[in-house]
Amino acid sequence: MTLDGKTILVTGGTGSFGKKFSEVVLREHDPKAIRVFSRGELLQLQMSRHFDGDPRLRFFIGDVRDKDRLRRAMSGVDIVVHAAALKHVPACEYNPLEAIKTNIDGAANVIDAAIDSGVEKVIALSTDKAVHPINLYGATKLVAEKLFTQGNAYAGGSGTRFSVVRYGNVIGSRGSVIPLFLKQKETGKITITDERMTRFWITLEKGVHFVVECLERMQGGEIFVPKIPSMKLMDLADAIAPEAEREISGIRPGEKLDEILLAEEEASHTREFEDHFVVEPEDPFWNSRSLNGGKKLPAGFRYTSDNNAQWLTSEEIQKMI
Repeated sequence: MTLDGKTILVTGGTGSFGKKFSEVVLREHDPKAIRVFSRGELLQLQMSRHFDGDPRLRFFIGDVRDKDRLRRAMSGVDIVVHAAALKHVPACEYNPLEAIKTNIDGAANVIDAAIDSGVEKVIALSTDKAVHPINLYGATKLVAEKLFTQGNAYAGGSGTRFSVVRYGNVIGSRGSVIPLFLKQKETGKITITDERMTRFWITLEKGVHFVVECLERMQGGEIFVPKIPSMKLMDLADAIAPEAEREISGIRPGEKLDEILLAEEEASHTREFEDHFVVEPEDPFWNSRSLNGGKKLPAGFRYTSDNNAQWLTSEEIQKMI
């Protein structure tokens, strides 16, 4: 499936991912249109100016909580990339009902609107925090993953297919630790929650390319997990501000020492490929859509940020920053 000639809707399209997705797809493909669906008129105006008013970009004010607006925005759409979410962990803890309305109810609305509108493919963005979640954000994304997987059963014979991409922290995205460290560098003191902390990292560009590749691969029901490098938080701090004082503040509520991209409970129905894993659904509808290739994982396999085979070097961290 090529993106050429397709009409694509991106929810949360003015966010870090949405802007980079639009940039990459407009540069490397020839879509009929990319519809940017988001709540903020100012961000839409700024994005339109950034792309010099490219006529293939269309802007829709709307909220994923509003199913009627989603249906209108999806009219004539071939592909939906669902990136809209409340993702700031402390904000979700403090505003739990709002997180549920956007991340869970919004996901359900996207599914219903896509089926009603005859969309071909829908891919949703998820996070390592959805695996064995200990905070509300992760829990809402776990539910969203389940909704999108099971959305294929709801779609029935309509032809609409749903899959998920699950990856780790995005380098330099809004709210990420790198902009925070760069700002703290100016004060001469960097705050570290725990010296042992590790995280998965992926660049926006690689995240976008992986999503595009998964749109090509998906049969409907899979959770795609890229093989991406890990980084120690202390190494990141050393790369950004080697001379700065370190203040250890302790792990925040809802935070883990290490993240998990693939749980051992999922290993029994996961296939490993050269640069990614595919978690296959355990639902009956999957039997007719089985993937070709890949190898089965050993029992008890876990893909975590502390047991990763790939680690970013100091040089790579410097280049990334």
